[in-house]
Formats: sequence, C-alpha cells, structure tokens
Amino acid sequence: MTLKDIPKWTAAQANEWFKTHPWYCGFNFLPSTAVNFLDMWQAYSFDKDCIDRELSWAANVGFNATRVNLHFLVWKHDRDGLIERMNWFLNVANQKGITTIFVPFDDCGFCGDEPIYGGQRDPIDGVHNSRAVASPGRAAVMDRTQWPMFKAYLQDIITCFRADPRVLFWDLYNEPGNRMIFLADDYRLADPDLEIFSRELMVHSFQWARECNPEQPLTVGAWQTAAYGSAAPDFDNETDRLALELSDIVTFHAYLSRDRVQRCIETLTRFDRPIFLTEWMARAVGSSIDTQMDLFFDHHIGCFNWGLVKGKTQTDLPWPRPLLEQHGLIKEDCPWFHDIFWPDGRPYKEAEIQIIQKLTTAQHGRVSAGE
Repeated sequence: MTLKDIPKWTAAQANEWFKTHPWYCGFNFLPSTAVNFLDMWQAYSFDKDCIDRELSWAANVGFNATRVNLHFLVWKHDRDGLIERMNWFLNVANQKGITTIFVPFDDCGFCGDEPIYGGQRDPIDGVHNSRAVASPGRAAVMDRTQWPMFKAYLQDIITCFRADPRVLFWDLYNEPGNRMIFLADDYRLADPDLEIFSRELMVHSFQWARECNPEQPLTVGAWQTAAYGSAAPDFDNETDRLALELSDIVTFHAYLSRDRVQRCIETLTRFDRPIFLTEWMARAVGSSIDTQMDLFFDHHIGCFNWGLVKGKTQTDLPWPRPLLEQHGLIKEDCPWFHDIFWPDGRPYKEAEIQIIQKLTTAQHGRVSAGE
C-alpha cells in the first residue's frame, strides 16, 4: 500500500464541507468521575448523570463541540454496550447543541502501564493524569498479530456512525508515536520502536476508515511542536508530515504561547484546508482563553481546550512538572493547567466564561449575517 492508494478529499471538497459549519468552540471531554477513557466507557462506570450534567454546563456557556476518546478494549469485551453508549452520548450532546468528534486510537499512555479491562485504579494523589492509558495500548500497537482486530474495531464503529450528522469528523489516532511517561518527578520514554509501528498503524487507519465511505472527514492531528524556547520548525517529523498529507482537514495540537501558535497557523494555512486546533490550553505556559481564543475566532479555527471539569484525572495540576520547573514556570500560585469548571459547576475563572460567551454570541451574529 502506498499513500497514493489511499483516497482523500480534495481541498475544494473539504472547504465546501466547511462552508456549512460555524466556528467551533469546543473541549476535550472526560467526565470528572472517570480516571481515564476505559473508566468512562465501561458499563459499570459509564456515569450518565455526570455526563449529562457536565455537558449542560458546557452548553450553557456557549461550547458547541466536544472531542472524546474511545477505547479498543471496551469494544473488544462489550461491543454492543459500547455502541449503545456512544449513541446515548451523541443524543445527549446533540440535544444540547454540541457536536462530537470521536478518537478511536491513542498513544498517550502517560502512566506507563498497559491498559487492563475492568476496574481502574484510583488516581495517584498530586499527579496529573496519573492513570492515563493508551488505546489499544503501546505494547498492542507493536504486536502486528492484533492488527486485524484493530481494523475490525475501527471499521465497526465508523460503519455504525458513518452518515450520522451528530459526528463532526473522525480523529482517527491521537498523537501516534507519543512515548512520554510522566509520573510525579519521573520522566522517561517508552520503547522507541513504538513510533515506527504507530506511524504504520496510522496509515492503515486511514485506509481502513476510507473503506467505510464515511460522510464525515478523516484526520489525524499533527502534534510534535518544537521544544520550549526552540526556534526549530513545528511538525517537522515523518509522522506529522504523513498525518497532514493523509487528512481531509488539518488538525493540530499546540500548548504554546500566542506567538508560537500564530507560527503554527502560518505553517498550516499552506494546505488550504479547514483547520481545527484539537488540543490546546495550558495556562502555566501562556496558552489560555484570555490570550488566544480571539485568535482562533478571527482565523475561523475550531478550538478544543483540554479538560472541562476538575476531577479524577487531576489535569488542573501542572504538567509535565519536571520540564516546567526546569524553565521556571511553576510557582506557588500556579494557575490550573487545564479544566474550566469546579466539580459543582462554578467556573474556575469567570472572565474566561465571559470571553467564551462573547465570541460564541458573535459567531451567532456571523451566521445570521451569512458570513
């Protein structure tokens, strides 16, 4: 299989699709009662009351889109249950005016453990995202004998929702090749071969998904930005280049200062396709609603901050602590890293809510004016 064998929307098709869509102000969602995405989607812990409540808080301040990871192991052990819960989620989100992006594969297993189906361990006190596990798991990705089942998983979920207007697009693989492991002061990298296997699985994912003929666009986000303080180009690696080449729409991640994000935007506009920033907002490094959301609005770039409600993932805590400390970015009064609301629905920062409401209200004006 070569890249030329994998069909892709033309830029004209992608832009025509985008013409019918508003500016998306979204968030990455994991309910506050779940410690990871395995915890979210399993039958015993799928917390409908919490999900409904927290999506209502998001809709009430103007959010109109969400990005949610799935997990292969839930499909493997409880396929019908997962599809039923996905459909329930889409219904609840849609009723609140929120469209959904699903993410089937993910290499962000920051805790270093392989995923295990069943009950998940409690979070480690004081550690950001301490139970984050990958999907299907880093070791599984490097086991080619399992790939036929990965194909079956991906094609099954896409086929079920391939023409569903409640699904905005398919973000096939979150951060392929991400080898980072962060636990408290411990920073290490997983097996370097992961990048090779992940890159190939990503390419196959585009082929497998395209065989389902989805009506929604396909994408994988470019995510490897230059190191803090570096002038090196962003997304300058084989995996990101392939992701951008294969994607119908351009998506990227950027937990960066405003000037660095502007540089990313300049780099990506050359593709002449709709652009979505599917992960952003890390207040401690200058990636914040008050400094950047107007930039995304002005450029009509859909943006999805990480986190919604402070909860078991503890993503309000600084991360990655060792690197932030190295650059002097952690202080005693360090702001929340991610998340928008306290567990009772109070905003962490009322000024942020006002900005979201102002820009989403302005978006309604754009639509009324036919822009």
